[in-house]
Amino acid sequence: MAETERKYPKTAVICNRKSVESTENASDSEAEFDSPETIEAIRQVLLRHGVPAVTIEADEDLAENLKQHKIEFAFNLAEGKYGRDREAQVPGILGLLNIPYMGSDATAMGISLDKDLCKRLAASFGIRVPKGVVIRPADDACEKTEDLTYPLILKPNAEGSGRGIFDRSIAEDPAELKRLLTSCFQVYDGDMLAEEYLPGREFTVGLLGNGPEVHVFRPMEVCYHEPTEDSYYVYSYRIKKDFRNYVHYECPAKIPAECEREMMAAAREVFLALGCRDVSRVDFRMNGAGEPCFLELNPLPGLAPDYSDYPMTAESEGYSYDDIVFAVYEAALKRTRGI
Repeated sequence: MAETERKYPKTAVICNRKSVESTENASDSEAEFDSPETIEAIRQVLLRHGVPAVTIEADEDLAENLKQHKIEFAFNLAEGKYGRDREAQVPGILGLLNIPYMGSDATAMGISLDKDLCKRLAASFGIRVPKGVVIRPADDACEKTEDLTYPLILKPNAEGSGRGIFDRSIAEDPAELKRLLTSCFQVYDGDMLAEEYLPGREFTVGLLGNGPEVHVFRPMEVCYHEPTEDSYYVYSYRIKKDFRNYVHYECPAKIPAECEREMMAAAREVFLALGCRDVSRVDFRMNGAGEPCFLELNPLPGLAPDYSDYPMTAESEGYSYDDIVFAVYEAALKRTRGI
């Protein structure tokens, strides 16, 4: 008798759809959102594999739309719109409605978005991190940073995709730091993170799966063609948008085996410590001594075809775009359904 065709649950691709780029205040206001083309590419992958998939926007009508469409499973891409807990909002709603979903839970989402908090967790496991401090609008910036060594890089503490890293993000002295902070606080409501600038090479490491069986992809290097800010190399939103003119990627990275093992082990340890699930990407940069330092973990890595870092890391190990998107979906199904 022929094998019974596998039946997949009705699945919602939950997303924040990128609209026309905002020209008010921060030009990167939708940096973390997905383009309509990316959302549809992911839905088409699921459809080609026999998954009944629809797209649902992560807005104030999300809970009602999930019920109306009788959704049984969610492929969560949503970044959220407001507040430091925004990436946790959709997982929280899905948990409340008892709908299983792809991706990390609200706790892991919340901690990972807070760069300083996530670095503290990594450091507690003995993982090397850059020295830095969180600065709030009412703080004395000079006092807060007196133990740091310039130059410093300034970035929002709870943003992703290079959002909030402007054309000028490096402060070479306290006066410049104050000027940058004034500009940043005029645009962003949240706290800023000032870190000692790491002058070395930059890498990202992808992860797929769950628990002890999680697969760690080999590091991919972000190779700059030239400095992006004076003599500094900064992977800002502007650079990411026009990456072909500024960077190319080496995967696997050409680094000593010991360095590769250290990064992969650190990525795995932070992923498991946070309780991340199904998919993540971890970023590193080398210090002046050539030692890799943990920067951040992204449990919602971009999945844009021919653009996002995560599919590129998987491609180096033989995954097509279809392969990696569906592998993420199946990792989540296996975790939630045991299949």
